[in-house]
Amino acid sequence: MQYLGLNELREKFLTFFEGKEHLRLPSFPLLPQGDQSLLLINSGMAPLKPYFSGELTPPRKRVTTCQKCIRTPDIERVGKTSRHGTFFEMLGNFSFGDYFKKEAMTWAWEFITKELEIPVNRLYVSVYLEDDEAWDLWTKEIGVPEDRMVRLGKADNFWEIGMGPCGPCSEIYFDRGEENGCDDPNCAPGCDCDRYVEFWNLVFTQFHNDGEGNYTPLKQRNIDTGMGLERIACIMQGVNSLFDVDTVRNITAHISKIAGVEYGDSENGDVSLRIITDHIRSTTMLICDGVMPSNEGRGYVLRRLLRRAARHGRLLGIKDAFLHDVCATVIRESGSAYPELVQKQEFIQKVVRMEEENFNRTIDAGLHILDEMIGKMKAEDKTVLSGEDAFKLNDTFGFPIDLTLEILEEQGLSVDRDGYDAYMNQQRERARAARAAMGDFAWESMDLGLDKDVKTEFLGYDKTECEGKILALVADGELSDAASADMAVRIVLDQTVFYAESGGQMADFGTLVVGEDVGVVEISDVQKTRDGKFLHIGKVVSGMVSVGDTVKAAVGTARREAIMRAHSSTHLLQKALREVLGTHVEQAGSLVGPDSVRFDFTHFAALTPEEISAVERKVNEKMMAGLPIIVESLPIEEAKKRGAMALFGEKYGNIVRVVQMGDYSIELCGGIHLDNTAKAGLFKIISESSVAAGVRRIEAICGTAVLDVIEENNRTMYQLAELLKTSPKELANKAAGIANEVKTLRQELAKMQDKLAQNNAKDLLGNAKDVAGLHVVTAKFDGVKADALRTIGDQLRDADASIVVVLASVTDGKIVFVSGCGKDAVARGVQAGKLVREVATVAGGSGGGKPDSAMAGGSDVSKLDEALAVVEGFVSANAK
Repeated sequence: MQYLGLNELREKFLTFFEGKEHLRLPSFPLLPQGDQSLLLINSGMAPLKPYFSGELTPPRKRVTTCQKCIRTPDIERVGKTSRHGTFFEMLGNFSFGDYFKKEAMTWAWEFITKELEIPVNRLYVSVYLEDDEAWDLWTKEIGVPEDRMVRLGKADNFWEIGMGPCGPCSEIYFDRGEENGCDDPNCAPGCDCDRYVEFWNLVFTQFHNDGEGNYTPLKQRNIDTGMGLERIACIMQGVNSLFDVDTVRNITAHISKIAGVEYGDSENGDVSLRIITDHIRSTTMLICDGVMPSNEGRGYVLRRLLRRAARHGRLLGIKDAFLHDVCATVIRESGSAYPELVQKQEFIQKVVRMEEENFNRTIDAGLHILDEMIGKMKAEDKTVLSGEDAFKLNDTFGFPIDLTLEILEEQGLSVDRDGYDAYMNQQRERARAARAAMGDFAWESMDLGLDKDVKTEFLGYDKTECEGKILALVADGELSDAASADMAVRIVLDQTVFYAESGGQMADFGTLVVGEDVGVVEISDVQKTRDGKFLHIGKVVSGMVSVGDTVKAAVGTARREAIMRAHSSTHLLQKALREVLGTHVEQAGSLVGPDSVRFDFTHFAALTPEEISAVERKVNEKMMAGLPIIVESLPIEEAKKRGAMALFGEKYGNIVRVVQMGDYSIELCGGIHLDNTAKAGLFKIISESSVAAGVRRIEAICGTAVLDVIEENNRTMYQLAELLKTSPKELANKAAGIANEVKTLRQELAKMQDKLAQNNAKDLLGNAKDVAGLHVVTAKFDGVKADALRTIGDQLRDADASIVVVLASVTDGKIVFVSGCGKDAVARGVQAGKLVREVATVAGGSGGGKPDSAMAGGSDVSKLDEALAVVEGFVSANAK
């Protein structure tokens, strides 16, 4: 049974099933997409439920994945045992109405016994007690001896969740040996002891349960298998817990280094190390998938994990923020499988650091107060902290209730949770009442002298100028009857053509003018209060304005028209996105400015260049089609019958404004629009990005802004052409030629470096050290590629049967190790794979290989000399 690293196992599994015509899908985000029943993805099949249920058509009938998963029900037990963890990866192969039991079993057995080379005498298989078909397939078709088979009941080997698809399952166990068993003479797979480890579950979905205990065969039978990656890694690496697996152990080692403690020194220290190791893995993955710390839902799960890890860092003696540094190790260990971790590393570390620093600022005071409360409780012989005191810790010192619970539990104490919840509910009610009293702005509490029934009438849908009367005026922050030049003002009119910022559309700018320039106000913002008053915000640039004055309100038409172009473009954009990506696309926010669009929408993945191009083309085609834009006010039910799209979560009145663009787009909208799509000009997507898990953002331009970009691009193109001494038409060819030339030069440089290294290799043989009768050579190089380094190692190995060689090269801050052992050295018990693994571990890496040739990587260049120094001791200890 070969040693395999966690990353090697993941790739080996996925590659194996690709060879069985499965489509490899990347891990889905930890945030469920369109599944409100789950807080976070907690199994390999969870994100595939729409394929199993028939809601969606799978991209292929055979699929294989390695799915990131989070489970937090046992969070309090994490660290206290070496079994529990919140983050894990689940390997799986799935069939949607294609193959069934025979293939699933055959391929599972082939992978385990042929690919992983696990001895058959260490394996057991369980089946559902009534599943004779599975029993016969295992024993007669695959050849598993009956004495290595067990039948188990529904609790162990039948998968169902109430009414719906269900079926028997078959589990594969690894026998860890009698020394890990119990005293029960009937100990067998299914026993709760540590001897038999279930590591692969094959679920055969073949029945439908009507909820009354009646089972009928399904027309489409499915396969759903799950194998915990960390669990199979434990088996392949011969370790007892997930915290001893190579990638996880490297994270713990980083924490140990920061804390100055060793894993295994003390039970309490080990608990803290395990908690931090597990929680930082979960934290890194959650933030990468778009979860942000908050006090509710998924965000609270993340915040709780982060704060628990930070507190245990304190228990280990770590005073400063450190978790963001450990994130780098998590990303290094998992980045090859999840490249998005590398892409978002800076962001992930920033979020972790900010959260930890914020927590550190509050924890000291809270811990001091809690210590005083605990002392008082013990002095009074009490075991329950009052809800009032627990609330005070949270409300005054920001000390989270879960941390209070954990610290008290460690000392055999508890909290009056019902009392605490009652205080929290009272606080929420007070806050809600305060927000209602405050209104939209803090200064709204100022008495403007206007009745709440007084509203500003908006006339701006079809005009840009009107007369209005000043009803109220705030000058330099004070309610006033008048304002003069240079004073900042907020003016309420009885009627206006100025659009107040709302629905994502920016406000109009313009002027308010009294008489023949008696007073002029430049308006730079307009906001609308909850009771319908429009607040014209700006500055008096000349003269004076007074309450009661009649003003000429004039909107700046250039800005208004540019905003109209952008707003109408936004409607076309949403429709195009739904056509290209699917009807799951919903608006999640927008900002419409002059010839600029920022549009957030629900979608589960980054758009490909082809998808962006398709969306852009559809919008421009509808602009060039010159579709008429018709705006109507209709009863809400009539609008819905016509198919008008509404903003998710928005509340609408009985009469709504409907904006229809030809027969292409129809939406409910209170904004200002063009009367024809052709007037929007052109449309160009500038960027596409993620703003949260399941939410994407497009930033785009239209109208004259597109012309500006075209002109800028042309200037850049001509400048580049001039620099490269070519024409704009030949610019791409010229750049490609230069790139090829640089590539050739780099290749020639690499060859020269390799040749120089090989010449150095000849000198190395002459400087070999005699250790236990073997010839030991160690050396380090700069910038030599892995293939060239391996060639040098092979040359040295083939030149001397007694040689033991370890070479290292540093490139871009990463270390590559190569180890080789001559046939005489191998015969004496010195193996290259074991040697290079021990050397790489010192430099924060891992690896392995064959007895005569092996490779490894390392990340800590500062430990390179220390790593190479291990070689002589290894040879001395292992040479027979």
